[in-house]
Amino acid sequence: MTQYTSTNDERESALQREYMQKAAGYVSDLRENLGRSPRCCVVTFGCQMNARDSEKLLGILTQIGYVSTDKEEEADFVIYNTCTVRDNANQRVYGRLGFLNNLKSKKPHLKIALCGCMMQEQSVIEKIKKSYRFVDLIFGTHNIFKLAQLLVTMFENQEMIIDIWQETDQIVEELPVSRKYPYKSGVNIMFGCNNFCSYCIVPYVRGRERSRDPKEIIREIERLVADGVVEVMLLGQNVNSYGMNLDVPMSFAQLLQEVEQIDGLKRIRFMTSHPKDLSDELIEVMKKSDKICRHLHLPLQAGSDRILSAMNRRYTKAQYLSLVDKIKSAIPDIAITTDIIVGFPGETLQDVEETIDVVRRVQFDNAFTFIYSKRTGTPAAAMENQVSDAVVREGFDKLLKTVQDTARERAALLQGQTMEALVEEVNEQDSSLMTGRLSNNMLVHFPADQSMIGQLVDVSLDVCHGFYYTGHIV
Repeated sequence: MTQYTSTNDERESALQREYMQKAAGYVSDLRENLGRSPRCCVVTFGCQMNARDSEKLLGILTQIGYVSTDKEEEADFVIYNTCTVRDNANQRVYGRLGFLNNLKSKKPHLKIALCGCMMQEQSVIEKIKKSYRFVDLIFGTHNIFKLAQLLVTMFENQEMIIDIWQETDQIVEELPVSRKYPYKSGVNIMFGCNNFCSYCIVPYVRGRERSRDPKEIIREIERLVADGVVEVMLLGQNVNSYGMNLDVPMSFAQLLQEVEQIDGLKRIRFMTSHPKDLSDELIEVMKKSDKICRHLHLPLQAGSDRILSAMNRRYTKAQYLSLVDKIKSAIPDIAITTDIIVGFPGETLQDVEETIDVVRRVQFDNAFTFIYSKRTGTPAAAMENQVSDAVVREGFDKLLKTVQDTARERAALLQGQTMEALVEEVNEQDSSLMTGRLSNNMLVHFPADQSMIGQLVDVSLDVCHGFYYTGHIV
């Protein structure tokens, strides 16, 4: 695959900045008409990569003169950054569009945009064109950087604007970003996925794998650190595949070593890792690192070899367990979390028992459990042996109880210890407490002042509450 050079990136960035200036003129006109600053609302559905994309969207919007609001009813421009991994994500968007239609009838100048993974599905586009004609702008996952250009087209036309790219090898990152947190940030290191798990729509909506130039990644993180960021999360659909398509190949482990050298950066996280290609080199780098957090998200999806094969996961139960043993032997204090699907076509309760066996043997620190969602266009959707709701629910409930029991046992082992926490925010239930995140990704609540947000502090884990702790600063 051809890797775009930074020159192409810079040329496109310069073009988009010209469009930002032009879009700012239209927003200025809107400000005069409204008698106030126009407000925008970016609503994110889905994963950490979507959240990072939304920060880019908001960065461009604030650059051209919009003021951000979290309330759709206050906004003059609403963007839904959509997810399509499961059908309920699509249904949530359709439900919210009904609300926006009512809002637009009362506020005709309201502009509505849809972007993200859901928009890469042709059936979705056809449905919106037919049933949601009030939407002004639709774009996908590959051309988010073109937002300013698309806004200019939207302001200059009355009809619905649709700009969907089916594929791209272009990466444009040098644009404004409005970060949600001043002290931590996601950083895209690659896009797309080549794995084609039979249940997953991501390769079809995010495209083939393409890696960013490591120098650009390092420069971005250096700028973030200079701006007060102490923790970064390196993002990709499968970070273990990073660098394979670069002109000069570089492994993910090698990239981590480069990132670790950045002065002022305190913590490094990453997700997601695919078990089939998590290397010994990566384990060794994590073992020796002082900055890489002691947390690894390692999706299992199923514990039955028969189901794993049907899912096209390309590892067996034994291979997964062997990998976990290797990781835990090298890094005893590692916290391992996972994703599990119940109800994949053909799965029996005995297959679920195989998954439960893995949960008990691995002792996951947490697991995100999902009921299989049929995604049109994936091989699994065409499989005839779909599982009944009753069987799915029985297996899911039993698995969930096992996951919760083992996670509580794991958490309880740390009670009484002192660990370093990044102070993240004021506690939602008690404003006298701050909420901090440990290296293992668990939360701890403790008395502290709001001025400490963004600092790393040592906290005594006094009481384990199952999935979080309460404690005090030491």
